[in-house]
Amino acid sequence: MHSPRLIAPIAMLLAACGSSNVPGNQAPSTPGAGGKYDVTITRTSLGIPHLKANDFGSIGYGYGYAHAEDNLCVVMEDIVTINGNRAKHMGRDGSYTIVPNGVTADNVTSDFYWKFAANDEAIAPITANTDPDFQKVTEGFVDGFSRYVREIKQGGHVGRHEACRNSTWLREITPKDMYKRYFRLALIASGSVFINEIANAAPPVGGGSGDGGESTPALTPAQAAAALQADPGPLAAFSEDNKDRFSSNMYALGKDATEDGRSVVFGNPHFPWTGTERLYLAHMTIPDKLNIMGVGLYAVPAALIGFNEHFAWSHTVSTAYRFTFYELTLAPGDPTSYVYDGQIIPMDATTVNVEILEDDGSTSTESRTLYSSHFGPMLVLSASGADVLRWGTDKAYTLRDANAENDRLINQFARWNTAQSLDEFIELHASTLGIPWVNTVATGPNGKAYYGDVSVVPHVTDAKVQTCGAEPINTAVQQLVPGLPTLDGSRADCEWGTDEDAPAPGIFGAGNLPTLQRDDWVHNCNDSYWLTNPAEPITGFARIIGSENEARSLRTRLCIKQIERRLDGSDGLPGDKYSVQTLQERVLDSHLYSTELGLDALLANVCPLGTVMTDGGPVDISEACTVLANWDRSHNIDSVGGHIWREFFRDARSAQLFYTTPYDNADPVNTPTDINVASPEVQNAFGTAVAAIQDLGIALDAPMGSLQHPRFIDPDNIQIFGGEGWEGAFTIASSNRLNADGYGVTYGNSYIQTVTWDAVGDGFEPDAEAFVTYSQSTDPANPHFADYTREYSAKRWKSLPWTDAEIEADKISRQRLQE
Repeated sequence: MHSPRLIAPIAMLLAACGSSNVPGNQAPSTPGAGGKYDVTITRTSLGIPHLKANDFGSIGYGYGYAHAEDNLCVVMEDIVTINGNRAKHMGRDGSYTIVPNGVTADNVTSDFYWKFAANDEAIAPITANTDPDFQKVTEGFVDGFSRYVREIKQGGHVGRHEACRNSTWLREITPKDMYKRYFRLALIASGSVFINEIANAAPPVGGGSGDGGESTPALTPAQAAAALQADPGPLAAFSEDNKDRFSSNMYALGKDATEDGRSVVFGNPHFPWTGTERLYLAHMTIPDKLNIMGVGLYAVPAALIGFNEHFAWSHTVSTAYRFTFYELTLAPGDPTSYVYDGQIIPMDATTVNVEILEDDGSTSTESRTLYSSHFGPMLVLSASGADVLRWGTDKAYTLRDANAENDRLINQFARWNTAQSLDEFIELHASTLGIPWVNTVATGPNGKAYYGDVSVVPHVTDAKVQTCGAEPINTAVQQLVPGLPTLDGSRADCEWGTDEDAPAPGIFGAGNLPTLQRDDWVHNCNDSYWLTNPAEPITGFARIIGSENEARSLRTRLCIKQIERRLDGSDGLPGDKYSVQTLQERVLDSHLYSTELGLDALLANVCPLGTVMTDGGPVDISEACTVLANWDRSHNIDSVGGHIWREFFRDARSAQLFYTTPYDNADPVNTPTDINVASPEVQNAFGTAVAAIQDLGIALDAPMGSLQHPRFIDPDNIQIFGGEGWEGAFTIASSNRLNADGYGVTYGNSYIQTVTWDAVGDGFEPDAEAFVTYSQSTDPANPHFADYTREYSAKRWKSLPWTDAEIEADKISRQRLQE
């Protein structure tokens, strides 16, 4: 698959197809009469495209073409999906998973949801309100991407994109496709979590419940809470364990935290290794208008995390909720109308038609009528076989989604990409307020370290929840998902509020959202804003934004302790400040914080027993204990025995009284601690883990690298280091439970960057190094399908070319595209 005989001709084809050579890295001339686009794409090692043009449309054109070269099929499948055409082309069977939120819907259900949710009315605001320059970027992307599609359909690029090149669903794309893609990304942490619950919601028939069946009584609060705890359904997307599924680490280090006084940004999103929420690295330049390098989610031609000569930034997924449920009081005798401030309001009914390719090759059509209140779509949420949010004859539930109303998402990044200072970056964060679901850190040359969860959050104060919570269901939901309100939809005074400084109705303005600037450091590792820097806790914000004075995750605690140990000189590295090198060494060292909380106690108090009792009988733990005694307590490739600890800790952590020292709000970074190794549940978990590993035929002394692979990229030959956030890893590689094939990495460290700045003349130039852990392409025939992954496996940081001279020195191909 990766032999030189295949790669060489592909590289030649990529360099020549549809292009002409341009000397150096000079910007192309302005297109001639009738010419719409003119862009130069210079690829440097590992497939990084550097796009240079004189206008925004041409930048988009080059980005679209390059992106299609690398990721045609993955992007096209998503476009088919968000247009509600999966069943039309792929049949009734099959499904689609939005990897970040873990939601899977069958093809038919998926189609009903997206035709209903991403209709013309829904995407009209973001289409109309996107800044003109980025409208041109979007249009250019469409035309560049479509040019590559035409070339494929005409038989070009032989051997490439075999997964879709002959598919009925491969077609040229449109601007509407792109705005639907932007809309879908906005809903990852809100509406699209409830695809099945919205697409299958129906009013009761003849007094029945929301699925058209027999009438079901409302659950008591205890029943509802118990049902959700046993089977959280889509609400699992907001659980503590799911925090590691779509997560990130990030630091901004100010002058007081570095050896040379230069600020540094470390960004480390833990995004999926499959699907369209992978990140794509590119550099875009328009002389005197745009010079930005960074990553965008697939089919978003902008740097969503990146840097330039003025600043660098990164993101982590925020704890704030982007939606609320509303409980409707239904009109007597009419389950599709509801009472609002004493008035009867009929729901909006929308008929949705879905075409389905049947097994015999024929096409059928199914129709559903889906309903919306003025808040948003109706839904029915079931758990443990019961309707928790039911559609009865008396009550029903609807969803208001702040990001379905967010028409500023693309403008936020478009404006950041052209900003000229860190101060402007921070000001735009507050004034545009289009960030959909992430925290932000940033700094610049000699700048302060900045943090802000300045993002789109429903304006629901704690006081409003007290007066408007729809009981008892509000309490039941919040027992599972603290901070997520269910509000009374029968009263106008329970509508979301609006701050004066908010750019749109219904959300908090920047003045009521948490921020912090310091000269030493800020961080976020997916817990709330509270301990952004423990020396200056952030408090006083609405619970819907995040928790305060509550236990932090093991990963967050390690995130903090790594900095504290570096700055007090106790981490074993030279000095007591950061250099880029010490930062890079630490963030990839794969240490596990959980081992500090109980491995020594396990070795001292349990291992001498020799045998422990499990539900399956006695298990000899002697060999496992010998391995663990010699283990380096990390998940590096050559670390031996870490899988024993992982499989033990996975189940042991659910034991009652797992820690002997409980959480202490006066010491939130160091508590809870001291694993209760005397607990029979903990000892059972250890013996069970040892037996399970042996039953799989896996050696107890197997190195982690022999077990952990990105199986969809390379089943056996690329070894991956790192661990799970729940076991206290900072260096993340998330996978399945151990099986006979080991661990198949499916998400974790994705784009990783360290950025600082060198003084050059009167200004600065960024000094950036990075990884794209899963490589730039999803096409196995592409030479950049696995090359960056191998570099990551070897921990070889890639210095990102920025200047013309650096790009020229690292050039592997160049093409000029005109249309």
